[in-house]
Amino acid sequence: MRQLAGKARKFGDNINTDYIIAGKYKFKSTDMNDMAKHLMEDVRPGFIDEIEKGDFIVAGHNFGMGSSREQAPLVIKAAGISAVIAKDFARIFYRNCINVGLPVIECDTDSIEEGNEIKVDLEKGVVHNITKGSKIKATPLPPVMMKILNDGGLAEHFKKHGEFKLE
Repeated sequence: MRQLAGKARKFGDNINTDYIIAGKYKFKSTDMNDMAKHLMEDVRPGFIDEIEKGDFIVAGHNFGMGSSREQAPLVIKAAGISAVIAKDFARIFYRNCINVGLPVIECDTDSIEEGNEIKVDLEKGVVHNITKGSKIKATPLPPVMMKILNDGGLAEHFKKHGEFKLE
C-alpha cells in the first residue's frame, strides 16, 4: 500500500459514531458523499470545510465507540480522510474501517498537534510527524488486514479473488 500523507485534524477521547455522523442522517441518504458534508459537525461545526483530501483524523482513546454504524467509516472515507490515527479504537469500528478500506493506525497520538504534516507507512507501522521531525512507532496491521486494505476493502477483496484469500 502506498504511503499516506496529509495534515492532522485532532480530536480527543471517546469520539463515538454519532459524533462522526449523527444518527439523524442515517436514513436521509445512502449517498456517502452527501452525508460526508456532516462529518463531525456536532463536535466541530464546519469540519468538512477545514479538511483537504488526504488529511488524517487523529484522536485519543476509544475512537468509534457506540453503535456499529457502518456509515461512520464510509463517511470518513468519502470526505477524503486517508486514515484515522488513534491511541485505540472500538473493536467494531476498527473492523468496519478495514472492511470498507479505510486504514486505521494505533499509536501514541499525544505529540501530534492540529495541522501537523504527517506521513504514514502502514506496512512498517511508522507515523512520521514531518512538522516536528519525529517518528512514532505504530502497531502494525496484520498481513490479512493489509491485504484487505490493499484490495480496497472486504467487498473488493471478494470481487478480486472470488473468496476470502489470505495468501
